[in-house]
Amino acid sequence: MGIQTIWNPTSWKELPAQQQPEWPDAAQYDAALKELSTYPPLVYVNEIKSLQSALSLAARGKAFLLQAGDCAESFHDHSAHSIQHKLKVILQMAVVLTYSTGVPVIKIGRIAGQYAKPRSSPTERYGDLELPSFRGHIVNSEEPDLKSRVPDPQRMLKAYHQSASSLNLIRSFTKGGFADLSKVHTWTQEFVASSTEGQRYEAVAFEIERALRFMAACGIDLSKEQVLQQVNFWTSHEALLLGYESALTRQDPGSGKWYDLSAHTLWIGERTRDLNGAHLEYISGISNPVGCKIGPTTTREQILGICEKLNPGRIPGRLTLISRMGADRITDVLPSLVTAVKDEGYPVLWTSDPMHGNTFSSSGSGLKTRRFDVILNELKGFFEVHKGLGTWPGGVHIELTGEDVTECLGGAEEVLEHELDV
Repeated sequence: MGIQTIWNPTSWKELPAQQQPEWPDAAQYDAALKELSTYPPLVYVNEIKSLQSALSLAARGKAFLLQAGDCAESFHDHSAHSIQHKLKVILQMAVVLTYSTGVPVIKIGRIAGQYAKPRSSPTERYGDLELPSFRGHIVNSEEPDLKSRVPDPQRMLKAYHQSASSLNLIRSFTKGGFADLSKVHTWTQEFVASSTEGQRYEAVAFEIERALRFMAACGIDLSKEQVLQQVNFWTSHEALLLGYESALTRQDPGSGKWYDLSAHTLWIGERTRDLNGAHLEYISGISNPVGCKIGPTTTREQILGICEKLNPGRIPGRLTLISRMGADRITDVLPSLVTAVKDEGYPVLWTSDPMHGNTFSSSGSGLKTRRFDVILNELKGFFEVHKGLGTWPGGVHIELTGEDVTECLGGAEEVLEHELDV
């Protein structure tokens, strides 16, 4: 790799950077980044530190991480209704996990910044037309014409403003009464409430309400218990677009440490985790807690290199390794990687992404989809591996929406292939 340079927010530019758009006008790109660098932070250092503290508990087996949200956020779907419903689903999941596991559940959304998409190919076909790939609304538009696919740096500024708007609403919901545990029944989605799974959720909600009534009967004033009325909710996105991330990276005057203030935590994907690449270089220098996706081709040497690069100080909660093996590979591949990390003494938090290793294209429509039972099988495999090794299965990282959609096959609604994207 040559002589190691001292880290700074743009030192990644000295290394190969995968998945970056080909900006047509360098001057416009630089001007957009310069403007972005003058904007206020989206999150605050004290919030990042509180997340780091929570994740350190999960790394020690005393908490569980739920990280969930959109595959990629959209400029077109940005209503209060949409954000509220996503938050509602995450709160539903968290309350069930908390009640069933008996440990605190850390709630992180793939939200307020998840606008970029990694792509397997720089181009894609629409009939006879070959176009630059859609890389997320922070880069270009999904419309199937050449003009719409040209990367536009002004979109980074729009992504910032929409992220700020989302964060403002999230803070209002999570601190303003919407997340009050006594209202657990009001979180129920209508399309779930009529199903068997919805009835199981209602049973849990009833038990929680009964416990709250018992506490009140014992003389505890629930209206004064802030922990029952508010929740801590943090934001995350994939650190894919490195110019955007570095423009929002600021130095904390108190500690001298650098933080990416576009989100509380960021992760690196399977396609960009090259040890000698720009993405790992960038996140190695920020003091946010960070994550890295780990796929089935990962070797012992690679995973230990990632751990050393991203957490040389071996700080619990600093590094989350996100397993995305595929249901048919996880029990074969994951054990040796977990063992290697454990034997070398790296205090990582292991979580499972059961979505991305199980994607395939529908034979009828060609739409990308997953089978719900296969998603569950990967999750089961993840927990079985950790149980067998005596390690902590610390969380799940999943894509979801608060809307009534048909994107996965099977599940509670028993979705069939011809019903996809209905």
